Amino acid sequence: MSVSLSGPIVLVGAGNMGGAMLGGWLKSGVPSSDVLVVDPAPSPVMAKLIADKGVRHAASAPEGIEAGVIFLAVKPQIMEAALPPLKGLVGPGTVIVSVAAGKTLGFIERHLGAASIVRAMPNTPAMIGRGVTGAFANARVTEAQRGLVHDLLKVSGPVEWVQTEADIDAVTAVSGSGPAYVFYLVECMAEAGRKLGLEADLAMRLARETVAGAGELLHQSPDDAARLRQNVTSPGGTTAAALAILMADDGMQPLFDKAIGAARKRAEELAGSE
Repeated sequence: MSVSLSGPIVLVGAGNMGGAMLGGWLKSGVPSSDVLVVDPAPSPVMAKLIADKGVRHAASAPEGIEAGVIFLAVKPQIMEAALPPLKGLVGPGTVIVSVAAGKTLGFIERHLGAASIVRAMPNTPAMIGRGVTGAFANARVTEAQRGLVHDLLKVSGPVEWVQTEADIDAVTAVSGSGPAYVFYLVECMAEAGRKLGLEADLAMRLARETVAGAGELLHQSPDDAARLRQNVTSPGGTTAAALAILMADDGMQPLFDKAIGAARKRAEELAGSE
C-alpha cells in the first residue's frame, strides 16, 4: 500500500479490531514509523506486535503532533472519556475514522470539533482479513482523504461507501452484526442434526465445515447466492424439500426481516441516546 500522509496514523485502542487493522497496515507496506498507537494497556499480543515491528506507542495522546489520520478503535462505552484528550492531535489536514458502533458524527464533532470524519462499520472477520466494512464520510472529507481511508480500511476486506449516515445503522444490522447470525445458523443446523440422531460433536463439525465451505465457495465463485443455491437444488430432491420450508411465506425471509429490523432499530436508539 502506498499512502500519502500529512502526519502519523494515530491508532487509538489496541484491542482486537485495532490490532487487526495495525497488522493489516504493516503487512500491506505502511512503515511502522508512520504509526503511533495510543493505549494505556495494550494486550500482550499487541504489545509484542508493537515491540517486534518497532511501532511507536504512548499511554496517552502526546502533545505537539498533528495526526494525518486518527483511527478510533475503542469501545463505544469509553468514547466519551477517550475523545477529549485527542483534540490536540486534530489539525486542518487530519481525517478521523471511527469504528465505534452507535457513535454519530455529531458526537465526535462535539468532542473534537469540526473536522473531516468517517464513520466505518467493519465486522469481526476483519480480524482475519476477511471482513467487510461500510463507511460514510462527512462533507469535510476530501477525495484524497477518502482514498486514504479506503486504503487503510481495505486491509481487512472490501469497503462499501454509503450515501447517508443513517445507512450506517442498516450496515450495522446486516454485516456488522451479521457474523453472529451465521454462527447461530451453525448452532441451529448442528442441533437439528443431533435431534436426527447424530452425535453432537459430529453434527457440529458437519454444520461448521458446511457453512465455512459454502462461504468460501460464495467468496470465490462469480455466481450470486441465488445461482449457487439453485446449483445445489435438484427438483424433487432433499435440498428442495428443506428449502420448501425455509423459503415459505413464514420461513427465513420474514424472520430475517424482523431480526435485522430490530438490530437497525437498536442502532438508531444507541445513536439517539448520546
